[in-house]
Amino acid sequence: MTGKTPSLPRCAALVGPFAAGKTSLLEALLLRAGAIARQGRIKDGNTVGDASAEARARLMSVDPTIVATDYLGEKWTLIDCPGSVEFQQDTFNVLAVVDAAVVVCEPDPARAVMVAPLLKFLDERRIPHMLFINKVDSAGTRLKETLEALQGVSERPLVLREVPIREGDKVTGFIDLVSERAYKYQPGQASDLIKIPDAIKDEEQLARQEMLEHLADFDDHLMEELLEDVQPPKDEVYDDLAKDLADDLIVPVFFGSAETDGGITRLWKALRHEVPAPTATAARVGFANGGPAIARVFKTVHAAHTGKLSYARILRGEFADGQPVDGSRVSGLYLPAVGGPAKAAKAGLGEVAAFGRLDSVNTGDVLGGEANGGAAWPAPLEPLAGLAVEAEKKGDDVKLSGALVKLCEEDPSYRLENNAEFSELVLWGQGEIHLLVAFERLKSRFGMAVVTHKPTVPYKETIKKATSVHGRHKKQSGGHGQFGDVHIDIRPQPRGAGFAFEDKIVGGAIPRNYIPAVEDGVVEFLKQGALGFPVVDIAVTLKDGSFHAVDSSDMAFKTAARIAMVEGMPQCEPVLLEPILQVEISVPSDCTSKAQRIISGRRGQILGYDGKEGWAGWDQVSAYLPQAEMGDLIVELRSLTMGVGTFSWRFDHLQELTGRAADKVVEDRKASLAKKG
Repeated sequence: MTGKTPSLPRCAALVGPFAAGKTSLLEALLLRAGAIARQGRIKDGNTVGDASAEARARLMSVDPTIVATDYLGEKWTLIDCPGSVEFQQDTFNVLAVVDAAVVVCEPDPARAVMVAPLLKFLDERRIPHMLFINKVDSAGTRLKETLEALQGVSERPLVLREVPIREGDKVTGFIDLVSERAYKYQPGQASDLIKIPDAIKDEEQLARQEMLEHLADFDDHLMEELLEDVQPPKDEVYDDLAKDLADDLIVPVFFGSAETDGGITRLWKALRHEVPAPTATAARVGFANGGPAIARVFKTVHAAHTGKLSYARILRGEFADGQPVDGSRVSGLYLPAVGGPAKAAKAGLGEVAAFGRLDSVNTGDVLGGEANGGAAWPAPLEPLAGLAVEAEKKGDDVKLSGALVKLCEEDPSYRLENNAEFSELVLWGQGEIHLLVAFERLKSRFGMAVVTHKPTVPYKETIKKATSVHGRHKKQSGGHGQFGDVHIDIRPQPRGAGFAFEDKIVGGAIPRNYIPAVEDGVVEFLKQGALGFPVVDIAVTLKDGSFHAVDSSDMAFKTAARIAMVEGMPQCEPVLLEPILQVEISVPSDCTSKAQRIISGRRGQILGYDGKEGWAGWDQVSAYLPQAEMGDLIVELRSLTMGVGTFSWRFDHLQELTGRAADKVVEDRKASLAKKG
């Protein structure tokens, strides 16, 4: 077939929304390939995919499952990707290296929107992909409506490759629109070849004509044949399908049932005959054929027994265990298998291999010296939820930081923030489950039990009026004493102006060498003002003072300055400032009003909304939202948008908080400080 070399190993990703049946489809494909003896079930906890404790506990994928297999003498790597949007970083990274993706979805038009972000990513990168509508053997399957809804979220034309055969309200088989052969599903085995039912011959002919017309949009010769009522040879149709799939011009659509093996052989045939070769993939992602061996790392794992493993797709040449790679030496080379990674001496073009102990290599890196080559790597997803974390056992802080760094290497959509202002270590992620899985892995992999709490909101305080104050520190206890004496003015600054210190000492009232100590004393106080929060937008002027030739010192003047600030700040009407973020919320257009209600219910200010650029049928709502209201925003947003709503955010400004809300924040802060001593 055009654009492929069957002898080269190929790689396909199974992607789609949570609960669409990707893990079951992997089982069915492996069973049909003879890689497993029986098909496992998710609820029984015996599937090849979802093997980790975290996945088993939630009955959902939380990591890609990478399995190599043979089908009819051809080598394949199948990668079952997580469906939850909270683990989408892994999915995007996998898609960046595969030859094609199978997008798995359910036969429910209401759930079609759930595949929109995936289809958008695939089309932006021109990654070949096909649709597999799963679970069609259930009663009430609405294939036609589902196909229409899916076309509404796909930028590419969906090309139906088969039409259903029904018995009552159930799909029991299909007619292949290229070969024009009919098949009846046989649970647990390949479908039976049957005669095309007379009742749907007309429907099949109409569907076949529509498929050919889609292909003719990209093939002038085929268009001429159709205009002249010439039936094109089947080989020509297959060639067009393979070429158009490789160029991401069309999205072929198949259907079946992963749990009962319906349509699995047909899907395997499409993969074999139509998915492009790794040489075509390498060219698509920016690596020309010829030259030294290269591979791109798409997943990093810190395994208990093998240490760091870098999973990479080999896009040119061959790699061997022990060979030098980018200044390091490969220490262990593994090929994915049903039972887990298997040690290998070498791996070649098209294969996925795990490289051992390449400590300086990160996800997205190119192995083989072309560090600047290739298409842009998927950017880490922006953080959407965070929790402050600390070791349960005192003294384990360094160990905890090291373990968190490793988790961030495994999944770049985690982000670690060391908040020195509040002495907090905050782990940011994509949602509640994403963070919980990280904390469970800290315990199971690294023996780190942790406690978590909401991150401290970075409130600030400022003042509304000016004052003048005198601060004196005098202490005599035998020998040299301590003496510092200052007169300062305190006044507010415009919002955002920050801190200013001015020295107006004249006549040597305070020696020049002590004046920096006065500023240090002021700055130290401002770290925790009268309300317990850092003070901003304030100016302090040192205008007078006195000193003692023997007892004065830097420390004495620093202390005097602090005394002055402690006494003066309450006179300046201190007020609380809360951080306000500018938030951009992205939702399907029919959810825009829901998003606006979420904002209003969280003390937000809607700035406006417009169509999301490049996303048909989506809106983007802009708003100001207090940071204190952001904690579970992503949870509420996803629950109202079938999981696809998301947002980005950045700090915008500080805004005065008054009334009972401010009093409560100050009370909680003082209680927290008292607890810490």
